[in-house]
Amino acid sequence: MERRFFALKIDVYVKGRWYLGDPTDSAGKEIDDIWQFKHGKRVEVHERLRIPVNKPGEPLDIEFAGAGGTPIVGARVASVFREMAPDDVQLFPVNVEGKSNPYFVLNVARTIRCIDDAASDEVKIRTAEEFTDRIGQYFSVIGLKIDKSKVDDARVFRTWGWGPPIIVDEEIKDALEATGISGGKFDEV
Repeated sequence: MERRFFALKIDVYVKGRWYLGDPTDSAGKEIDDIWQFKHGKRVEVHERLRIPVNKPGEPLDIEFAGAGGTPIVGARVASVFREMAPDDVQLFPVNVEGKSNPYFVLNVARTIRCIDDAASDEVKIRTAEEFTDRIGQYFSVIGLKIDKSKVDDARVFRTWGWGPPIIVDEEIKDALEATGISGGKFDEV
């Protein structure tokens, strides 16, 4: 049976949800690169980060925090990724403002060049006129579909050239849903 994959995205329709801000250092200063957790590669974090609450509300199991969209997960979600995809992710403990429960930055440490341009609804690729350092990467992807033959043994990854989605295999999706995950939704890719 062919493996199935899903984009894990923010569920903005959770009523009364909280909104988290970009990570800061222990002194409350925004970190130098708020985008580093979206690049799909290993990173080094040298201190425990703090996550401010921009809008108080119902805590979620997964939130994409601030302008950088940093994935912040609760202990149940972290446990699924730690057990099922230890080679594909990094988990960094963080302090969420006003919360004593454990939370983590989820860094997806793998990128795969696998977007299926023909099967996706619409793709737009950057040209030299737009961003010389990102020529050939995607400007927009609507109705994302991937070429599963390029995925190999990956369980969790980001797509090359299009950073927003976190792609998970069906077993991880099912395990996350079994925990009762709040804040995330899945679209098959």
